[in-house]
Order: sequence, then structure tokens, then C-alpha cells
Amino acid sequence: QVQVVESGGGLVQAGGSLKLSCDASGSIFSINALGWYRQAPGKQRELVARITSGDSTNYADSVKGRFTISRDSAKNTGYLQMNSLKAEDTAVYYCNALVRRDGSQLQYSYWGQGTRVTVSS
Repeated sequence: QVQVVESGGGLVQAGGSLKLSCDASGSIFSINALGWYRQAPGKQRELVARITSGDSTNYADSVKGRFTISRDSAKNTGYLQMNSLKAEDTAVYYCNALVRRDGSQLQYSYWGQGTRVTVSS
């Protein structure tokens, strides 16, 4: 009943910028937290950035000062602004939403299918 879709990935040059979007839809009462994760070939999936309903944020050390996470609660949408991109940022980026569904006080975790980011060096 809840769908999460990422968009905005693509091919960029090192030093460039890219903005990813995470659009959640369905039977959603509220999104309590939203996070961006990434997985490079042959590596484990890792946390990139996370934002809570109170707008508290945390970032991986490797992206601090370069990436910014934000959200639009009215649209059930999250964003990841990526600046000063490096070749090491190349990965599939996934959005995760911690959701309170309509008619429930419980929280559920949903993942999108991912969007690919390739940074040329």
C-alpha cells in the first residue's frame, strides 16, 4: 500500500552536482524518518544521510559538507543534494522511509528500487 520511488540519478563529472528525489505514495499518515543509502559494486550498503520528522540530520563522514538531505512533509518527498561529487560516490542510491500508515500507530520501513549515480573521474 506504500510505494517509494527514487529519481534524479545519472552520469556526472567529478566536481559536479546532482539532486536526488524520493517520492513516497499510498496509505501514508506520516513519514517519521527518511534516509538515503548507497551501495557500490562489491561493497555493503551504507548510510549516506538521514532526516527525522523533527528535522534532525546525520551524515556519513565521507559526505559531510558536500551532501544535504531535506524533506517536504506536505508532498511526502525527500531530497539529497550532492555537491563536489567524487568518483568514490559512484553507487546505486536507495531511499528508505519510516512510515506511519493510515489507520495505524505502528511504523513500517519501506525501500525504493534505487537510482544509479555514476561520477566520472
